[in-house]
Amino acid sequence: MSYQHLAFMIGLLGSVHCVGMCGPLAFGVPSLRSGWFYLVLDKLLYQSGRIISYCILGVLIGLLGRQIWLAGLQQGVSILSGVLIILAALSRIFKFSLSNSSSLLLKPFNAMFSYALQHRANHLIIGLINGFLPCGFVYLAMAGALNTGAVPSAISYMFWFGLGTTPLMFIAAVSVGFTSALFRKRINQLIPFLMLFLGCWFMLRGLELNIPYLSPPKAATITECM
Repeated sequence: MSYQHLAFMIGLLGSVHCVGMCGPLAFGVPSLRSGWFYLVLDKLLYQSGRIISYCILGVLIGLLGRQIWLAGLQQGVSILSGVLIILAALSRIFKFSLSNSSSLLLKPFNAMFSYALQHRANHLIIGLINGFLPCGFVYLAMAGALNTGAVPSAISYMFWFGLGTTPLMFIAAVSVGFTSALFRKRINQLIPFLMLFLGCWFMLRGLELNIPYLSPPKAATITECM
């Protein structure tokens, strides 16, 4: 499975989580013009803003990842990424917190959202702000982008991740109530197990056990990112 396919599937499978966490914001942003056409246009602009933000994060992560690959630290970073993802998954399964700083991190974003809504900002701008919100699921995507080892591939990874989250987010924003609370709850219960799978996959890649597709040898890993 290529990085692009993996990123898209992560976004697609996790988009129900996005609807539950960020959906209320997407639903609550009013369209500045009446009519079905303008509603659809505004929601598409909102989704485009999120994807642009993810691509900007891809640039930053790609620059960091490139330096890591040049320094020959990719094996350790891949293993560390896997360990952190597994810890995050276990924290969701067993209901314990790894950090209490989320509310502090959200304060500046809440202020920006309030300012944007008060001044009737374009949906693209609000989507851009939303894309930078602290979110464990976005961090999961960023960990994957970091392991691509190059700026273009990291941008591509984050773009496909954002694109994967778009269909359900868009449909839910246009037709509020598209998914029931029970359905969202059940999907959210599956997300930690997806995270466990990805964490194990990152660790296997870092261990370079010469297992095709799962844990390629070091020479194959370098070739992939050139």
